[in-house]
Amino acid sequence: MYLKKLKIGNVELRNNIFLAPMAGITDLPFRLICEKYGAGLTCTEMVSSKGIFYNDSKTKQLLNLTGEQRPVAAQIFGSDIEAMKYAANYVSDIADIVDINFGCPAPKIVKNGDGSRILLDLDLLEKITRAVVEGAKVPVTAKIRKGWDGNHIVAIEAAKRLEKAGVSAITVHGRTREEYYSGRADWNIIKEVKQSVNIPVIGNGDITSKEEALRMFKETNVDGIMIGRASIGNPWIFEEVINYLEGKDERKITNKEKLEIITKHINLEVEAKGEIVAVKEMRKHLAYYVKGTKDASKIRVKINSIERKDKLLECLNEYFNNI
Repeated sequence: MYLKKLKIGNVELRNNIFLAPMAGITDLPFRLICEKYGAGLTCTEMVSSKGIFYNDSKTKQLLNLTGEQRPVAAQIFGSDIEAMKYAANYVSDIADIVDINFGCPAPKIVKNGDGSRILLDLDLLEKITRAVVEGAKVPVTAKIRKGWDGNHIVAIEAAKRLEKAGVSAITVHGRTREEYYSGRADWNIIKEVKQSVNIPVIGNGDITSKEEALRMFKETNVDGIMIGRASIGNPWIFEEVINYLEGKDERKITNKEKLEIITKHINLEVEAKGEIVAVKEMRKHLAYYVKGTKDASKIRVKINSIERKDKLLECLNEYFNNI
């Protein structure tokens, strides 16, 4: 009933359970892992429109989609209209959907007037969106928050303007920028946005389990859901949600399978970034992969001192074969 294929513009997705774009997390290796477990749409980390505009090589590396199952979305951010239009056009040749970030709460982003800071200027939000839609050759979506703070709850008005400006779908995170990721996400505002527009609305925030996924659908009537932090160290959450919504029996993830996925993740990171960078970047993922297992704090300390792939795999093999 709730699980379905979803069409965004002229792009049909295999299901409506999506991976949220997360800076420093949803790189190509992690997206490939989540895709394996059934995520209906993955999205790049947010990419600077100015970085694309000024031909920055590091920025463009974030747009590597090699080996991914299509369709894939690429998320751009920025407040410079010309740069955003240019980036939308550029990204259209790489990805199947262009997503605009109007929700990032990070201080380094908002201090430049980007991300969720734009929710304080809905005229600018609309101008940027129109420029992106004009520049893009593929469907455009946008991600917003509930608002900037308790005095600026603008999600409904922002959603109406986004629809008017030509976006094909909207994702709503049920917190203000001021709340960051604290407290509980307000799902009622997501429901209200869904009632106020005629394009698909994706619900995001506090979907931490298959049960919460179902509750989001029931309480908000959204067209799809987006899972973010709950997927870190737990990419099989997509399979769990899909099976649950289909009424299938839960499949337990064994330690053997967990070790196989971790090994694959490490190898993909090394392939993408080289051994030194990859091993260091995997530490944040591994902290979540081992969360809740026996002696997790001890293995985390050990992992954080390892700098070679072979030593890391040796350590993890020993750990998982003994728990």
